[in-house]
Amino acid sequence: MRIVVALGGNALLHRGERPDAAVQQANTVRVATALAALAQEHEVVVTHGNGPQIGLLAVESEADPALSAPYPLDLLGAQTEGMIGSLLARTLHDALPGHRIAALVTHTLVRADDPAFARPTKFVGQVYSRQLAQRLAAKRGWHIARDTTGWRRVVASPAPERVLETGTVHQLLDGGALVICAGGGGVPVTADPDTGALTGVDAVVDKDLTAALLAEDLKADFLLILTDVPCVYEGYGTHDQHPVLDATPRELRLGHFPAGSMGPKTEAAARFVERTGGLAAIGALDAAHEIVHGRSGTLIRPDLPVG
Repeated sequence: MRIVVALGGNALLHRGERPDAAVQQANTVRVATALAALAQEHEVVVTHGNGPQIGLLAVESEADPALSAPYPLDLLGAQTEGMIGSLLARTLHDALPGHRIAALVTHTLVRADDPAFARPTKFVGQVYSRQLAQRLAAKRGWHIARDTTGWRRVVASPAPERVLETGTVHQLLDGGALVICAGGGGVPVTADPDTGALTGVDAVVDKDLTAALLAEDLKADFLLILTDVPCVYEGYGTHDQHPVLDATPRELRLGHFPAGSMGPKTEAAARFVERTGGLAAIGALDAAHEIVHGRSGTLIRPDLPVG
């Protein structure tokens, strides 16, 4: 079975942890342990988030007196793809002796006229108090929004149209490699309509929507979205919270999940299932093997045919 795995941005850097390299290196061991069991049995493509990491690099870039202007988000995204890809490749190399591992910096085509550029929604960076977030927004021209535990910067998140290196990923899979790609949703680029020349854009593509698109194009059987909760919950964080263990795309969309957290994950899962007839699931990293075998998480399956 061919599985595309989408790791949450906090897989390497958990909420509240210091963003030190050593912390992230230690956390990749847990990731590699969870993924190794899958890779022993299936073809695996790994994508990952980069919200904490790209936010950190953006702050450092803005504060660097050697720069005449901060680095744009597309180049910072490329840096996180390389860094996280290297960390994952090293730990997976150790966890899967003799297994081919390939980490790619990939580019995701977006539309220059995507209305998302005018409506920033993608959380990046660390959590701040409301007062500090407001001060930083005024000083640096940020857009901010409330996250589950505080306030964070939000940036534009255009819809992914195509992962440009999908053909290369196909070739690596055919050669028996576990492929790490589309990190942080991929480096966002637009293409000139006449020449095809690529231009980076100041945005962060949602990694779950990119993973769904990549899984479709790779003809994957299963899209596995791993996060920090054991399953999807309706009414998360309220007295009415209850788990959703099994749903169709239509049922999942009735849940109205928050745009900044579970919303993109449920939408990505729903799109993949609708477009391919395959299966998707959402659940906790440590239960990855159990989720694929139907013993944990939220399973998203096709609607039964009517009549």
